[in-house]
Amino acid sequence: MRKDILNKEQKEAVETISGPLLVLAGAGTGKTRVITYRIANMLKSWISPHNILALTFTNKAAREMRERIANLVDKNSAEKLFVGTFHAFSIHILRKEIKNIKSLHPGFTIADEVDQKSLYKQVMAELNLINEKIDLNVFRSAVSKAKNNLLSPKKYKLQADGYLENIVAKVYDKYQEKLTLQNMVDFDDILMKLVLLLQDNSEVLKKYRDIYKYILVDEFQDTNFVQFELVRILAGENNNICVVGDDDQSIYGWRGAKIENILSFPKNFKNTKVIKLEQNYRSTNNILEAANSFIAGNSNRHGKNLWSGRGGGEKILFHPVDSDLEEADFISKQIYRIIFENPDVKYSDIAVLYRSNHQSRLFEKAFKKDSIPYRLVGSKSFYERKEIRDAAAYLKLCVNPRDDQSFLRIIGVPSRGIGSKTIDIMRKTQSEQKIPLTAAIYNESIKKKLSGKASTSAKTFSDCLKKWSAILKETDSLSDKIKKYFEEIGFLNGFQKIYKNIDEAEMRRDNVIEFINAVAQYETEEKEEASLAGFLEAYCLADDNDKVDEDEDSGNSVTMLTVHAAKGLEFPYIFLVGLEEGLFPNYRAVDEGNLDEERRLFYVAVTRAKEKIIMSNAKTRFRYGKAQKQRSSSFINEIPEELFEELNRIPVEDNSVKKAFAAFYNQFS
Repeated sequence: MRKDILNKEQKEAVETISGPLLVLAGAGTGKTRVITYRIANMLKSWISPHNILALTFTNKAAREMRERIANLVDKNSAEKLFVGTFHAFSIHILRKEIKNIKSLHPGFTIADEVDQKSLYKQVMAELNLINEKIDLNVFRSAVSKAKNNLLSPKKYKLQADGYLENIVAKVYDKYQEKLTLQNMVDFDDILMKLVLLLQDNSEVLKKYRDIYKYILVDEFQDTNFVQFELVRILAGENNNICVVGDDDQSIYGWRGAKIENILSFPKNFKNTKVIKLEQNYRSTNNILEAANSFIAGNSNRHGKNLWSGRGGGEKILFHPVDSDLEEADFISKQIYRIIFENPDVKYSDIAVLYRSNHQSRLFEKAFKKDSIPYRLVGSKSFYERKEIRDAAAYLKLCVNPRDDQSFLRIIGVPSRGIGSKTIDIMRKTQSEQKIPLTAAIYNESIKKKLSGKASTSAKTFSDCLKKWSAILKETDSLSDKIKKYFEEIGFLNGFQKIYKNIDEAEMRRDNVIEFINAVAQYETEEKEEASLAGFLEAYCLADDNDKVDEDEDSGNSVTMLTVHAAKGLEFPYIFLVGLEEGLFPNYRAVDEGNLDEERRLFYVAVTRAKEKIIMSNAKTRFRYGKAQKQRSSSFINEIPEELFEELNRIPVEDNSVKKAFAAFYNQFS
């Protein structure tokens, strides 16, 4: 392991093993290198990989970390480490300690977003809240916030204040009751249940403190209250905790992230050593000086001063236009200009960043008109397609027969003669006997209530489900068994019953085959550790980085994405668009007088650029059916004049642009 490639501060962080350590890693300062070298150094210092816990926020970060560590030490040691997301770690422990958790049983499944919404709809109907005209997302958000603050339904009810909170308390209680009845957890439960277990069971806590004597947390600025409590309680008396992050890049307050966790870390962990990484390896100094100057507008932060050995570089360019349509057209033409004037630059070197997803529409239209290939991050993913969710539901039901959400999803896919009347009968029986729908489907007490066709279909479906639930508990040849299961239960070859268009039916069937291929890939990676429950866990915990679809030619496409989605990425050329008051900064932050997080978001956008950043805004923007005047973003005025250059209006008919178009199209003539 070569330490000579580390700078002074990086080396100090790598070699500091014991005690609490806060590594303030500015944008582009080699954070991942420090983390992986530090873990490799610990392994070479004869610390057992079983005693090291590395927590991340994305599966992609965990994979990259593990691969780099394997290259620095050896694959065997890297595989013994626990490197994963907070949720993956929590699920790992919950399954091991299932006997100590009263509200869960073996084989519990994770309620995804669709499951959760379905449960909330049921709860709202049962509590006669439909006429209250309260969006179910209000309840989802409130309950999620309660769980992230470790408030059980009982505790939330005790502190509920006012009309809405008292309604939320009733919804929360009923929602949690349904989750427990169906042996399910939502994403917030995963963390909450582990922390409560560790708080309430001293033996379990001691066990995992003895195992995980060294804790490392990546992107610590993004932790919420429950995540902070998890690492705090695990660190315990060992106090060997290293957190790496950048308070200037804390942009997920709306998800519950608490910037105070990183700001107050030295107070919460006595004798903390603080190391600042300030040498940036990504951007030119003009970009970094602009970012440094801008973020200094936030007073509540750890001070840092990013610098680079890459020279001054180009000034930040700003171009105001008359309308949002003209802005999209300007960006399109500028991309052509960049490609034409720089033969080595590819479309994939360019990104268009915006504050909100809805802003992409006009740029998509302009890029299509000008034949610019683009990749839209945040579009519907493979995992979100209906047939893939159906396939997952069929499997979840085999692992957890109590999962009524999965049952209701697939009972009519494809149609098998079990209609709404039959389901109503099953639900009534379920309510009377307190049993899951899988038990009610062919319960002796409802046999006589079903028609002959419905009775036969129910028995066939029930028998098939029971048969394959038993078979799929065996872990060998899992993907082959799943294919046979999907065939026998009528799912894999049932798309022509659902979709009259043969091409669409075949496309959806092919997607399910690809889903089965994903199971096969999982088996190859996990080997003897592979199981159906393990695959479903990986599927349910897949994050946005895992769920981005890429077209075949997306390897050379302009990337279009929100600034939030751009965090952790870098591009030689960045277009930062829509810099208008109310848009960026967001109108809500402006109204509330809380610009700190918006300023951090702007800082993240600027520090994505390696070579050049071009900003733009529009004097009028089409909103609510008419063109509205816009004011230029106040953020623009906070960039020092000497680092900033305003472009004059460049008309589309400009001769240089015409030449660029001609040169480009001549390549294909």
